[in-house]
Amino acid sequence: MRRSLVATAAVATLALAGCTTGGNSGTSSTPTSGAASPEAVAYMDKVCGAASEFAKIEKTAPKFDAGDSAKLKADMAAYMGQLADAFTKSAEGLKNVGPSPVAGGEAAVNKMSETFTSLGAVFTDAKTKVEQADANNANGGLQAAGEAIAKLSELADPLRDLKDVPELQKATQSAQQCQAMQRLNITPTS
Repeated sequence: MRRSLVATAAVATLALAGCTTGGNSGTSSTPTSGAASPEAVAYMDKVCGAASEFAKIEKTAPKFDAGDSAKLKADMAAYMGQLADAFTKSAEGLKNVGPSPVAGGEAAVNKMSETFTSLGAVFTDAKTKVEQADANNANGGLQAAGEAIAKLSELADPLRDLKDVPELQKATQSAQQCQAMQRLNITPTS
């Protein structure tokens, strides 16, 4: 049982590490003709600033001690809570970026916010399941933690919803917050 518990936690940490710190830097594919308007660049600064908040929140992955299942359970619950808070903060930030200067921009940003909201709910639910689980039963709440972390693939490119809004995609190349987001390695090249 303990081996399964540790394996579940290890898979969870590796999945998260691949999402938030790995990958290539860059943006989604963007049109090459013309420059984005200053309004679009300013808007994308707000969008990228809000979207990258989840990467800025301290998230401490559980330390794996095969001899202390109760501690691993508590640490995993805290970790799930940190992730839930991080995604919820980004979702709220995206809801507050204001109107888009480009047609279709608000719909794309609303879709991004829904993705972050959904991930926040997934991690909140996983935290509850971990807290309620028997620490010696990896098929309980700790499996829920692994399943929640597997959902992070939905965020492999947080700006993917902009694919139908070429001017905003173009604006990511000039927007300072989008460039900072790339340095955090959370927007892989498509």
